[in-house]
Amino acid sequence: MASPLFLGIDTGGTYTDAVLYSESEGILASAKALTTRHDLAVGVSEAVETVIAHSGAAAARISLVSLSTTLATNALVEGQGGRAALVMIGFSEDDLDRDGLGDALGNDPVLFLPGGHDVHGRETPLDLGTLEQRLNSLPAEVSAVAIAGYFAVRNPAHELAARDLIRSRTSLPVTCSHDLSSRLGGPRRALTTLLNARLISMVARLIDATVGYLTQAGIDAPLMVVRGDGALISASEALLRPIETILSGPAASLVGARHLTGLSDAVVSDIGGTTTDVAVLEGGRPRLDTQGATVGRYRTMVEAVAMHTFGLGGDSEVSLEETGLDARLTLGPRRLMPLSLAGHLCPDVVLQALERQLRAPYAGRLDGRFALRTGLPDALAAGLAAQESALYARISRDPQPLDTVLTGTSQRATLDRLVSRGLVLIAGFTPSDAMHVLGRQSQWNAQAARLGAELFTRRKTGSGNQIAQTPADLAEMISRRLTRQSAEAILTALLADQEINSVDPARSVAIDRALERTPGFVRFALSLDRPLVALGASAPVHYPAVAEMLDVESFVPVHAGVANAVGAVVGQVRKTAIAFVTEPEEGRYSVNGGGEARILADREEAFTFAREIAAAAARASALDSGAENPVVESFEQVSMPVIEGHETLVEARFTAIASGRPRIAGN
Repeated sequence: MASPLFLGIDTGGTYTDAVLYSESEGILASAKALTTRHDLAVGVSEAVETVIAHSGAAAARISLVSLSTTLATNALVEGQGGRAALVMIGFSEDDLDRDGLGDALGNDPVLFLPGGHDVHGRETPLDLGTLEQRLNSLPAEVSAVAIAGYFAVRNPAHELAARDLIRSRTSLPVTCSHDLSSRLGGPRRALTTLLNARLISMVARLIDATVGYLTQAGIDAPLMVVRGDGALISASEALLRPIETILSGPAASLVGARHLTGLSDAVVSDIGGTTTDVAVLEGGRPRLDTQGATVGRYRTMVEAVAMHTFGLGGDSEVSLEETGLDARLTLGPRRLMPLSLAGHLCPDVVLQALERQLRAPYAGRLDGRFALRTGLPDALAAGLAAQESALYARISRDPQPLDTVLTGTSQRATLDRLVSRGLVLIAGFTPSDAMHVLGRQSQWNAQAARLGAELFTRRKTGSGNQIAQTPADLAEMISRRLTRQSAEAILTALLADQEINSVDPARSVAIDRALERTPGFVRFALSLDRPLVALGASAPVHYPAVAEMLDVESFVPVHAGVANAVGAVVGQVRKTAIAFVTEPEEGRYSVNGGGEARILADREEAFTFAREIAAAAARASALDSGAENPVVESFEQVSMPVIEGHETLVEARFTAIASGRPRIAGN
């Protein structure tokens, strides 16, 4: 009998990748297609149909589908996501000043309700009156609701009561903080819950699109999604907890890097369209950030790979610092649609506009820039102000030159708000365009890239000189800048992992002299202690120069461009459950976890009960997530100091981890 096939899919900001994998034959085929944000199913179907055609295999042999994505990561890096309401139970307004919660909330609505619990799970009475008064208006204001209760990880009853009320009166998706983390730290747990709520509609669109295509194609197989720590969860879980898919793509790339290179210890740098993700393999496993993944400006409570994400990629915005006498280019963190891609999709509109701008006697500040809708459903445009709605109505699905879209300078801020909501995308000159100018990439419209480069070269430095004499000169400048920023990103990530926070690679004179090989009486040099693995479609173009700058041995695997999709199909389901035991009064032990809450009089009986409920909860969760025959490992942490000759229990934490390969169709 033919061996079962596993289909891996990775949906990134620019490309959707697919691989077809067999445990006995390895990678049979791989393919890439453009990510189609207006209808994600189009990009998914094109990539999958191509990979099936290249392999010559029948779709009916596919027994497992696994999906990774950078959409959630990119959204947080770029400050995008749907509008969400935050319900805070037992907190005060002062708590918004902690852990960046108020900054993340912005102008989204927040409701404070009396209630909450203490560390032992004992309650303060809950009052849902304020929430009841707002329920009629909330659906018109937001696309989801986040609920965070004081010490909800000890007793989630108040979060559940608020959730049930919202669900009974609206159809809004609701996220409770206790479902996302069992760790203390209310404001950061509230931040994580808020971000989760904002991502629900985005991840739901991807999963719905994938399921719709698989059904249409006759592929009847379980669908798994890669979590931020590289483990797999069921698609239904990902719909409820999309925050767990932040760093999904990067985590999958680490698993893929290990599989493709066989290296146990390496620095892995994955360059995509929007971000560069840097992490470390140690002993064959990704290093995890147990304190919570940091993405963009926010540290979450999601346990994920110790990944450092930088807004630097092939589609990064190219900006000119115009204050200095000399030209200084910076890349990112905002993603643009490359002009070469815009010209590929709509050549007549884009080329005519670029040629018109080049005929003008003077350079315009909006030259080489276009706006287009991302294609998100109209429901996600809820809560737009009048000016935003008016501008949004003038923007279509096709690229339109900004010098005709914007009628006043004040509208640039309005446009930025539409971009931050994920409703509008800006097209402009990017490193991908520079590579088209230099002939190192050729998949899109090189003429649009050259015209965009000509427009960019007309811009002046502070001394009044053109930034570059020719499009090729400009492209080489951008290539060098990408090399340097990539090297700085890798060093920043590795120094942070070693808690060396006093050195900023972008500002250090010593590191600058080492990277540039500056001669002098004192010569500086640096190197890494393990090889560099470069992943991503453009890795072969950019990373030989990056490795040379860092003086490190490098590997660019044959399937570097689809490493995320490879990692998606070779991963495991892994679920964790934690039970806590505290001593609120002498001789009384409070056990919480796994949906259980009980007071026991005997400490050892309480410990045994906690072990049992943690193991049972982890195993049940792994089975629910699609694992086959999960194996359970258990760990304990007991804080029980001796005070005045008596042992006093502060907290005992019992952790169970259940893991196993996912079930496949027919099993």
